[in-house]
Amino acid sequence: MDFDADLAVLAAMRESHPSNLCARSFDVKYFETLSPEDKRRLLKICKPSIYNPDSLVGCFVNNPDDYDRFKPFFSRVLSACHKVPLDAVHAVHASDWELPEGATYDVSALDLGPLSMRTRVGRNLAGFPLPGSMTQAQRCELEEKMCEAFDVLMGMAAYGGCYCSITPGHRHYIENEKYEELVEAHVMFKDMSTKSHLTATGIAAHWPYGRGCYISADRNFIVWVGEEDHLRLMCMERSSKIEAVFNRLRLALEVVGGLPGLSFASSPSYGNLTSCPSNLGTAMRSSVHVQLPRLTADGRDARVKAICAPLGLSVRGLGGEYTAIGADGTVDISPSARFCIKERDIIAKLYQGLTQLVAAEREAEREAASEAEREAASEASERGEASGRNG
Repeated sequence: MDFDADLAVLAAMRESHPSNLCARSFDVKYFETLSPEDKRRLLKICKPSIYNPDSLVGCFVNNPDDYDRFKPFFSRVLSACHKVPLDAVHAVHASDWELPEGATYDVSALDLGPLSMRTRVGRNLAGFPLPGSMTQAQRCELEEKMCEAFDVLMGMAAYGGCYCSITPGHRHYIENEKYEELVEAHVMFKDMSTKSHLTATGIAAHWPYGRGCYISADRNFIVWVGEEDHLRLMCMERSSKIEAVFNRLRLALEVVGGLPGLSFASSPSYGNLTSCPSNLGTAMRSSVHVQLPRLTADGRDARVKAICAPLGLSVRGLGGEYTAIGADGTVDISPSARFCIKERDIIAKLYQGLTQLVAAEREAEREAASEAEREAASEASERGEASGRNG
């Protein structure tokens, strides 16, 4: 098998795109020790970088055992991606959703009103290949398996709703107009077949078969089926307490994961197994939308990012990564850590970071008020001097 063209691209990327973790972690000497089949598998994992050099992580896992099968490669990727020492990459991952007794993360204590909050997790079902290696039949089989779980959820007051499938011929099939309406409302995910980094590695294959979305009656609990991972479960709410969406999602996971014949793919070393190495571990992202008009007075989020970076927080626009902040200074804040951290520590970190951001915003308000007072006093003084001269 001829791998020279792909190897040449990866080698060139080490120089042209040093921030691409896949290219940076790829070792040709290690690659040459692999069997022809494993060489093919590893290069497929690296396809997102080969087709999209600007990728930051640049690789997708195709099978649950890839992390162990290509451990020398993934050790470097995970260490760089999650900013943890190499010897911590393979430590035992401990999941913990149990909040400390009496713990509450109430933003009203920060003089904030209810905020838009969201907590989501990625999950893959044990017994299936990851999305990059699935056949069309397997995608449809997985969707049917999840419909059994959704039948249970539909009967629960807290999670009852409906399932919307975009698989042609499915009993819950929705027409394209309805699908586009859900995409526009940010309830459903966009057409994956248009994204080259997902088509390159096979994740978007067989679109739209095996894809759909479960939506609770209040639209605050959603499960995507067949996106980057088998499942993406999320809870959102406008609330004062961050733990409200956290606890609701935790209960939903217990219900879904506890159904007969349903179990999530996981590893003692890595935690929850995901297609993208950046989600490995907790596979959890917890975020809030908060207005910071003074820190973003110039229309940019540079000041917010400067405060958030040392706190381990990511800053995004309202439409997700690489999108613009709100016209009113609203930004999306979330802890960056997914790996080598516990679930309960993620929301604690979010609240601590939010506390410091609000303090910085209040200080910026005071500075702006003081500057306005100085300007007003200066203008008054100038008017007084001008009046004296004219007199």
